[in-house]
Amino acid sequence: MADDSPTTASPPPEMASEQPILSHPPPSPPPPGSVTEKETPFSPPSTTTIGQVIEQPEKSISNQPTKTPEPMPSFKEESNQIKDLSAPEKKSLDDFKHILQEAITKKEFTFLAKPEEPISEITSPREEISIWGIPLLKDERTDVILLKFLRARDFKVKDSFTMLKDTLQWRQTFNIDSLLDENLGDDLEKVVFMHGFDKEGHPVCYNVYGEFQNKELYQKTFSDGETRLKFLRWRIQFLERSIRKLDFTPGGVNTIFQINDLKNSPGPAKTELRLATTQALHLLQDNYPEFVAKQVFINAPWWYLAFYTMISPFMTQRTKSKFVFASSAKTPETLFKYVTPEHVPIQYGGLSLDYCDCNPEFTIDDPASVVTVKPATKQTVEIIVNEKCVFVWELRVVGWEVSYGAEFVPNNEDLYTIIIQKAKKMTQSDEPVISHSFKISEIGKWSDMSEKIAFANICGPQSVTDKDKVWEDLLKIKRDRRGAWIYMGDFKVVRRSGERVNSHFCARSAFAFNHFIFEAGFTNHRMGGNKFTFFFRL
Repeated sequence: MADDSPTTASPPPEMASEQPILSHPPPSPPPPGSVTEKETPFSPPSTTTIGQVIEQPEKSISNQPTKTPEPMPSFKEESNQIKDLSAPEKKSLDDFKHILQEAITKKEFTFLAKPEEPISEITSPREEISIWGIPLLKDERTDVILLKFLRARDFKVKDSFTMLKDTLQWRQTFNIDSLLDENLGDDLEKVVFMHGFDKEGHPVCYNVYGEFQNKELYQKTFSDGETRLKFLRWRIQFLERSIRKLDFTPGGVNTIFQINDLKNSPGPAKTELRLATTQALHLLQDNYPEFVAKQVFINAPWWYLAFYTMISPFMTQRTKSKFVFASSAKTPETLFKYVTPEHVPIQYGGLSLDYCDCNPEFTIDDPASVVTVKPATKQTVEIIVNEKCVFVWELRVVGWEVSYGAEFVPNNEDLYTIIIQKAKKMTQSDEPVISHSFKISEIGKWSDMSEKIAFANICGPQSVTDKDKVWEDLLKIKRDRRGAWIYMGDFKVVRRSGERVNSHFCARSAFAFNHFIFEAGFTNHRMGGNKFTFFFRL
């Protein structure tokens, strides 16, 4: 338990420093449809776009033994505009600028000189000392940078100046300017990445701890001091590049929204990871003040919550007010509180996807039907089809724990309903976006539903002689006809022990299946009169 103690192991960087760092937790589109309700009253949804869809997953019971920490009063970012500062804050900012100008005049930044450059040139008033590409004096963005250091030190001017000076010296020692263009590989691009924006316009950074369950990646990243240093440089490079894209003008967005995915997190026993992140912790809390708008921890395991409860008394109220925790069951709901679904990646139950790697038929701007599935209920979306066509649709589930099925219902009462997709429960391991198409040869309606459907098998012959004959006929059909073939019915009633025929089971009634074959234009066969199996070749 020594590794869990705050006196023997530094807390995760997100907790102790508020900085954006990967840390170790101690360690042709379809028209909108109408919605009908089968079990409970349901108000028809409004037509919207895919980007506006918000579905509530069925509630599931969490088995986490530790209660999620109660959130502190939500942190609200302070304004960076001079008119919004209090009188003491304005005075501190003016004093900070004055001290900074005096330091430049007195040549206190000689450590910034390159070996080949004379010190007088570096400290000349004509030369601008900058950080993150922004001059520290005589620029409209200067105030925003200086306010970050002031707020990190509670507007104590001398302490803020010391922090700034130390940061500039560290950046020179760490060769930040050359680090920006250094090629450090792409092995960690799935570990830390930027994706979308929150509701207030902050860029969102995802830290995915579970990627380090990959032993090869873990070994390659943390096996020795050299690899750990490379990881640190990669993480600082990623942060620096992200900061350069922020807007440091007064009123601009100049902080990052952090989402930390703790699913399959390696845990507190990984010494190498702890060493690397402890080192990163100290660098970040000393050199990157006030760059995090919010820290959201999702898929939080019970031991992580227990650790947080233990160390939280040592944190400031300001730091704790930026933290939000969510168990696996509450992850989508929590994310959507801060980030709209169209900006949440599909692997987290959102709608955002890479259209180069997924279905290009639809975008988040296309018409969509919104369905809210309450626990233990079923909702059905029905779309009337008035002409023969190829019908294409897409399903995106915001959250999980719902079942999905689809069927086509012809208007002709003599025809049977065709099951397009048997009802199936959707989980995080499934494809996050379901795409289907169906050739409609009869006027009717398409239904997208979440329910289970039962079918009866067709009876086979009872006598051994009849079973043998049917079996031989089936083998002959398989030998004589090329391409895929499908059967329906209980094949075990005719198969002798030890015999095998590869096939695909289709649980439909004989009449409906025969009608489907006819409409689809396939060659069909009927074996054993009207009591057994239909076949067709594709």
